[in-house]
Amino acid sequence: MSLGPWEIIIIFVVILLVFGGKKLPELAKGLGEGIKEFKKATNDIKDEVDNAISEKESSKKD
Repeated sequence: MSLGPWEIIIIFVVILLVFGGKKLPELAKGLGEGIKEFKKATNDIKDEVDNAISEKESSKKD
């Protein structure tokens, strides 16, 4: 189920009413930083797994 444009507008208005106009940029910045950290952690874990797999494959060849 996807959100239509009216649902997104209603959600934005409710958030604006709850948090106010001054807090909204601060919340967006925090959310952006959180997403950035999550992506970084995900990439780090993926790299670790890839390295472990490649090390295991290279040790099987020897």
